[in-house]
Amino acid sequence: MKLISRTAARAAALVLAGITATACAPQTSDNSAQQDDKSGTLRVWLFQEVNNKPKGQVVDAAVAAFEKAHRGAKVEVEYIPVETRAQKMKAAFNDPKSAPDVIEYGNTDTAGYVRDGGLADVSAEFNAWSEAKDTDPTAKQSVTVDGRIYGAPLFVGVRALYYRTDVFEDLGIEAPKTQDELIATAKKIHKQKPDLYGLAVGGAYTYGAMPFIWAHGGELAEESGGSYTSAIDSPAAQKGIRAYTSLFGDDNCPAAKCASMGGNATVTAFASGKAAMAIGGDFSHQAVDAGSVKGKYAVVPLPGLKAGEIAPAFAGGNNVGVLKSSSHRTLAVDLMKQLAGKETQGKLFDAMGFLPTYTDVRTEAAKKRPFVEPFITTLGAEAKFVPASPAWGQIDASLVLPTMFQEIVSGKKGIATASGDAAEKMDAAFTDAG
Repeated sequence: MKLISRTAARAAALVLAGITATACAPQTSDNSAQQDDKSGTLRVWLFQEVNNKPKGQVVDAAVAAFEKAHRGAKVEVEYIPVETRAQKMKAAFNDPKSAPDVIEYGNTDTAGYVRDGGLADVSAEFNAWSEAKDTDPTAKQSVTVDGRIYGAPLFVGVRALYYRTDVFEDLGIEAPKTQDELIATAKKIHKQKPDLYGLAVGGAYTYGAMPFIWAHGGELAEESGGSYTSAIDSPAAQKGIRAYTSLFGDDNCPAAKCASMGGNATVTAFASGKAAMAIGGDFSHQAVDAGSVKGKYAVVPLPGLKAGEIAPAFAGGNNVGVLKSSSHRTLAVDLMKQLAGKETQGKLFDAMGFLPTYTDVRTEAAKKRPFVEPFITTLGAEAKFVPASPAWGQIDASLVLPTMFQEIVSGKKGIATASGDAAEKMDAAFTDAG
């Protein structure tokens, strides 16, 4: 009876959303520019990195090349903290006079920024750009909303399985080839070496859990007619949730310690020698090498359900876009291409380790640094993205999925109840987003 009632409630909510979307959606004034100046100063906001100097040098070279090719145009670059980007972007969208022309933004921010009227539709320019044809499909998806393109992918980040080669050699075991082997191996290691987590997992590690859900055929949400409905409580998704949460317990990663851990904490546990395995990104390499396990680990794609399969991973990363309010649209689009072009992405890989979004540039990157090969293989398998809805930012910030995992591993709720409650919260966010 509960399932029938919930399904009916969802259908009603979607109908209501279709009727009232205009009334409920946040209203934004049209801040489209009234001119397209072919000279003057362009302002750029890029993200400040922990070690920003190498990135700054690459950006400076790209800006110099742009200015040389566009006489009369100047570029001012400001590096902003990632943590406070939401407030700065909101202010920029509401006050076009103080807004930049070009911005770097997280790829999960795309739909929200489009809804807020901040990003310019650059579909025509992107599709006519010769380099764009080599952009990998998942990266292109991260700049696409309702079939329109709102920027250019700058780099991608993906996760794979880090494992301790010394521990595996000592125990006479090999890297797991299936998800069942992964879970069994984690528990075997912890049993024989109780001071180690077999596989460090985190109840707050959403992007580490997603591959388990996707590998079982589950989805975060389903899209129909531009509207999203949560699918986190589907039978397939529940199988993935069960697999991931089975790793929390005294036989691998005790819930009392691991339920609150996020991605950084699990990587730190591995880097410090407290875990035999961890799910980490290509961007985690530097942190791991700075720990006690340097030279004693390897990386392989996270295995899927069958031998030879790779579990779908979340394709994170950043994009570069042009603001709708820019009074230098043509110049701004050219600058976007300069910053996100193949030459700049290749240099950013050399300087920062950021994985390029172009398949051909990534192939060259792998030849330079073999370490990235498992991540590139993972991207080429079936990397996936979050729902292209402005609601995702709210769902993520509200910790809907971490709360679900934590309720399950603490024993507070069963998988069906916890996933059902999470689905209702997600549906409410999708409805609110319009």
